[in-house]
Amino acid sequence: MSSPSLNAAANRLVPRGSRTLVLLVSATVLIGLAIWLLDPSVPLVSLLVPLVLSSLVLGPRQLPWFVVFVLLVLALVVPTQEEIDLRVALTVAIIFGLGFVVLLSSFRRTRLGVAGIQGEMMFVDLRDRILRQGGIPDLPAEWYAASELRSAGGTPFAGDFVVASRVEGRLEVAVVDVSGKGQGAGTRALLLCGALGGLLSALPPSEFLDGANRFLLQQDWDEGFATAIHLSLDLTTGHYDIRSAGHPPAALRHAGSGRWEVLDSEGPILGLIDGASFPAVSGEMRRGDALLLYTDGMVETRNRDIALGIDRMLGQAERLLRGEFEGGATRLVEALGSRNDDRALLLVHRR
Repeated sequence: MSSPSLNAAANRLVPRGSRTLVLLVSATVLIGLAIWLLDPSVPLVSLLVPLVLSSLVLGPRQLPWFVVFVLLVLALVVPTQEEIDLRVALTVAIIFGLGFVVLLSSFRRTRLGVAGIQGEMMFVDLRDRILRQGGIPDLPAEWYAASELRSAGGTPFAGDFVVASRVEGRLEVAVVDVSGKGQGAGTRALLLCGALGGLLSALPPSEFLDGANRFLLQQDWDEGFATAIHLSLDLTTGHYDIRSAGHPPAALRHAGSGRWEVLDSEGPILGLIDGASFPAVSGEMRRGDALLLYTDGMVETRNRDIALGIDRMLGQAERLLRGEFEGGATRLVEALGSRNDDRALLLVHRR
């Protein structure tokens, strides 16, 4: 019989989606028989193995029934024990308790509709695909740009993010801070990151924050606001437009004087006011100039005002970026900001 025929016969006998369940059921039956026939060589706690594995690989429709099956096997083999003492009673209670926990997780997983490992892989893949939009596109040799992100919880999920795109000879970048911190803001940040990544390429620079504001107003979020700063940079002339939505101001380093200038720009927070306007601050980056865009986690702490934090950041930038801008974003993020807040930073340098 050919291999395709064997596969077809196997699929008729055991559907592909049920093979894992069949293996787990078979393993549970074998463990139950071993406990019954080889007692006390095989402990009752062996039934935890298929129970734990099922929580990782079975889907939400199969998992509850399998948990009930494991507990039924446990109920059948307990009377076969030579002596039902305190140790056996505690083991049974632990297995039933863990089964109850797995059942609860399966009910929550029903909302997602996939098994545990599959759900995690899907979420991680989604996160990676969306966050790739924050990658800086290839730039002409005279330009260097880098972004860095740190989460309050030390995880890849944060309420701060960067989206970037190169459109018709311009570098379009937005640094965004979603309300909340760490994983609490992570899901909202992922959704907003994907939406703003599309708007950044689709809308003219003057309309980007308007579109972002409209998108946030349409969301039914308990904490439905965000701050953002948008840079539109002409890679040929060095002319830039910076628009802010309730965000800390950008900072420009003039190569001639070696001094940093704070570029104050005004605009309301995204997601609060319909029809808000976001005026631009414009200028030109000359050779040797550098530009910093960042979130408030870089400059604000419970014990320090944001203005003092900006002064400290610029002092550190003067020290850490002197003569070498490559890798400067990483050095600044590591040296500044609160470890209890999300932090994002973008550094642009015209060589």
